[in-house]
Amino acid sequence: MCKLNRADVRRRLTLAGIMMIGAASLVGCAKTPPDAPQNRRDTAAQISSASLFEADRFAGEWRVEASHTAGCRGADQTWARRDYGWDISGIDCTGPAPAALSARADLVGPGGRIMPSGGYGDEPLWVLWMDQDYRVAALGAPSGHHAVILARPGAARADLISAAREVLAFNGYAPEGLAK
Repeated sequence: MCKLNRADVRRRLTLAGIMMIGAASLVGCAKTPPDAPQNRRDTAAQISSASLFEADRFAGEWRVEASHTAGCRGADQTWARRDYGWDISGIDCTGPAPAALSARADLVGPGGRIMPSGGYGDEPLWVLWMDQDYRVAALGAPSGHHAVILARPGAARADLISAAREVLAFNGYAPEGLAK
């Protein structure tokens, strides 16, 4: 049996404490990988998807009007309707740089709740708002990693883009961070 006196116990506890402080300081110095998504939304804010959403009307050609990815304004996307969602092609404007987009997206919940695979960060994406004629739409990831404003080619009216920005702000996004 091992007998420890008070001095041994204090020395061991002190050494253990120093090691824990050292490990904690190293963890505090760890940096987020450069390709890790940023949070661009106050996740404490309530968020809701569009309740009156028609998947068939959402299908078609879209143009990116604003996103968190610089250089994406004017990028084209095609949302081709299929049984439970869409096949999406064009340019993905949700990462650190514009990228080729070839994804499937399934409608997974009420309103415009979508789960992409192969684009849009492979995370839930919600249609937060679209005008009644499906000319402009505001989409965002509830995680806050990205948001985008889409418009039908030639239909990007300033009042509708402004409304989309207001909806993003209402849902906790910082619309001033969207590249125009």
